[in-house]
Amino acid sequence: MTKQEIIISDNIGRSLAAAVGICPHDRLFVLADETTERLCLPLIAGQDCMREAQKIVVGATDVNKTLDTVAHIWTELGRLGATRHSLMINLGGGMVTDLGGFAASTFKRGISYINIPTTLLSMVDASVGGKTGINFNGLKNEIGVFNNARSVILDTGFLKTMDSENILSGYAEMLKHGLISDERMWAELMSFDLDTPDLDRLRTMVADSVKVKERIVEQDPTERGLRKALNFGHTAGHAFESIAMRCGTPILHGYAVAAGMICELYLSALKTGFPTNRMRQTVAFIAENYGRMPITCDDYPELFELMTHDKKNVAGTINFTLLGGIGDIRIDQTATKEEIYEALDFYREGCI
Repeated sequence: MTKQEIIISDNIGRSLAAAVGICPHDRLFVLADETTERLCLPLIAGQDCMREAQKIVVGATDVNKTLDTVAHIWTELGRLGATRHSLMINLGGGMVTDLGGFAASTFKRGISYINIPTTLLSMVDASVGGKTGINFNGLKNEIGVFNNARSVILDTGFLKTMDSENILSGYAEMLKHGLISDERMWAELMSFDLDTPDLDRLRTMVADSVKVKERIVEQDPTERGLRKALNFGHTAGHAFESIAMRCGTPILHGYAVAAGMICELYLSALKTGFPTNRMRQTVAFIAENYGRMPITCDDYPELFELMTHDKKNVAGTINFTLLGGIGDIRIDQTATKEEIYEALDFYREGCI
């Protein structure tokens, strides 16, 4: 994959002009959802480089990350005269950057795109690393391709438009990056004031978090080995996310990952020697800030079945990324059904 440019921005207009300027194009499009059209598009719409941009708007939230929505985007691109030489800007959270990246990567076999993530989650996770995709058949990100954006512009000024739940959702991915990185980063994340976040300090922390992901993705762009480290918390987390969606009570991705990290920290302590004191500190932090999903023992078979669909699995065996310690990554770890049920017990019964 072509390496993408990561721009840590303190002036969105200047950064956007630079990113558009290095992408020759005949037509320019901007994709937003109904929320970012209202809250975020006005922050860039007045820039000179956006004067000719044509707008495509989709429904908000992950329930719209579907094949029908991709078809709508393809239809609009065709109707508005897009060619193989056009450029699309994806302005939004992870749903928009995943969806827009997939639509751009497949329209006329691929047009260039720029991601401007507007949520903390999309800044540290969804917009970096070249993963694009949609949900399909009740499963998260079941259909997609690897294809980098030409540029990703990270500007924490957009976080002023966000509520605390969405800040927390993104912060869960940052905490994951700390756990797979080093003690210093983990300790800083554990001490950050999430009730009244300092956005200037958070900009620096976001840059550090993105560097963790960039470093791993550069070594393993298509997830054959080390990149699986980024899935810590996600095997169980995607199961929590999918069951909530099936029940008609969807939860934010970061909340599902937070729940998944509790389960996988337990498995790490059980199977790969993760220090119990660090596990309990991290679990207490997660429980205090994210609460718990109201699952029961009756949900265990369905959660287990959902884990069997994880894309890291081989020949039907559930594969986890576990930790031997902070920064000590152990990919391709397995667990029995009984051990997975134990981890769900640990999560459900209060964690600590």
